[in-house]
Amino acid sequence: MGGGALLGWVLPEWDQNLPTPGLGFDASTAQATLAAIAGGMITLAGFVVTAITLVVQTVQTMSPRLVGALGHFSRYLVLFGLLIGTALYALVALSHVHGRSVPRVSVTVAIALVLIDATVVLYLLSSLRHAVTGGGLARAVGRRLRTVIDQTCPAEDSPAQDSPIQARPAGRADTAQYPSPQGREGAPVIVHSGRPAVIFSIDETLLTRIAARHGVRVVLVHPVGDFIRSGETVAYLEADGTDCGRRTVRRVTACFHYGPNRTVEQDTGYGFRLLADIAIRALSPAVNDPTTAVQALDQIEDSLLRLASRPLGPAWLTDAKDTPRVFCPAPDWAGLLSLALDETLLYGASNPQTVRRLHALLQRLLATAPAHRQPALTERSDALERLAAATLTDPLLKRIVARPDRQGLGGTLAADPSEP
Repeated sequence: MGGGALLGWVLPEWDQNLPTPGLGFDASTAQATLAAIAGGMITLAGFVVTAITLVVQTVQTMSPRLVGALGHFSRYLVLFGLLIGTALYALVALSHVHGRSVPRVSVTVAIALVLIDATVVLYLLSSLRHAVTGGGLARAVGRRLRTVIDQTCPAEDSPAQDSPIQARPAGRADTAQYPSPQGREGAPVIVHSGRPAVIFSIDETLLTRIAARHGVRVVLVHPVGDFIRSGETVAYLEADGTDCGRRTVRRVTACFHYGPNRTVEQDTGYGFRLLADIAIRALSPAVNDPTTAVQALDQIEDSLLRLASRPLGPAWLTDAKDTPRVFCPAPDWAGLLSLALDETLLYGASNPQTVRRLHALLQRLLATAPAHRQPALTERSDALERLAAATLTDPLLKRIVARPDRQGLGGTLAADPSEP
């Protein structure tokens, strides 16, 4: 908006010296054109604000957390700024039209901006039909979640990243590798001094570099996504005889970022939370939309398949010399699986479409996951059969739900569930 006003002031001043004369406008035509552009853009900006409000209200019915988590609506605010910026440009340029002084290039630029605005409006409005549907929201969350999984839980055979830090699993049985959350007596602690908030991100790269530079280890007490009250300890330092100064503590403290809500960034569990919210909201009696639940399960299955063979749980972040520097608590396979599926198992057990899709999901995971992660899948497969048998007592429905189906209803089962 500021750029539009500045351009409307500067460009007419240069207009007389520009080699391109622009369109052939006289003073009255130029005034009418610029006034019409300004009025039209302001009116259109009002419609955009109305559309944004309606979309936000619709998305909140799927889950109140989706609007803040996706960050999908910032582009519409940019569109609003573009429209108002064009209007300001036209109004400021209009002040330079008087007598025989007609900034023709400026009027031509205003018309070009209208074409650009119209293209952007049509493009973004066409994307609204995806933003206001459960399936579109599930796909948007799935895309974000896949990115977070690749960043926070890289595959063991993935190429090395540019970041100097690496994650190394921490064995629970090894007390040297799995530190106590209380810390050692007298160890410097990192305390949240602000208002109660949620840890929504931690600058792990900077934190590892600080720890390596000062020869300390940082043990996080809470993972990303935990709610922290004022004065609560979020981490402590282990110095191995080295005195940790206040400067080190301040620099470590600055690596923690707090906010009112969780975000998908660095928080794989929250991505599954959002997908589960979409699924169970669609299965509620007030909505009764199992097809949307199936679309959410599609994204859940894809994300679980990515995680099935990757190292999960608590881990040490190591520096360039492979020295453990930052201990990060994180959910394990059983925790993520429970978060992703358990509520849908409970609320979807009475719906044939959801039961068939869950059967197909669990069957494919059982065919893909390593042996030590299959007991948790088997437990849920057995629970699904018990819940479905208790709620779907008709013989026909029992026969229908016994067949796995990746489409829920109407699809066919592949001979090998592990096939893509």
